[in-house]
Amino acid sequence: MPTTTTPRRRRPRSKVVVQRALGAAPTAALLRKFAHAALWPGALVTLRVVGAAEGRLLNRSFRQGKAPTNVLSFSYDRRHGDVVLCHPVIAKEARTQGKTLAAHYAHLVVHGVLHLRGHDHLRRSDAARMEKTEIRLLRRLGFADPYA
Repeated sequence: MPTTTTPRRRRPRSKVVVQRALGAAPTAALLRKFAHAALWPGALVTLRVVGAAEGRLLNRSFRQGKAPTNVLSFSYDRRHGDVVLCHPVIAKEARTQGKTLAAHYAHLVVHGVLHLRGHDHLRRSDAARMEKTEIRLLRRLGFADPYA
């Protein structure tokens, strides 16, 4: 008696586009790897690495900040968003915190993508949940707890 099988449903593939206003950041392949660790199926995310001037302009325009910040996330809908990474700020923070540039980028890419997924850190309980998720994802990527 022949058996029927139900066709396997494929998970929609996620896509990460990397744009560089500067060439100093980790490779596009490495940035994509960091993003895929935190992405959801079918997502389309753009990672943009910028300099201080563009980082300052974006932070002022969208968050009323006066200086560039390390990472900004812009969610457009449940599947699309941008993560902007300001290389000079990230490089300075990595040196100050005694981290490798790759480890700090991994943390901030994961952090930014989690914001696109709806995570936040405004309340203490939300921050604890987000940090726990970051630590777990970074461990899978081979990086230590960024909060330790």
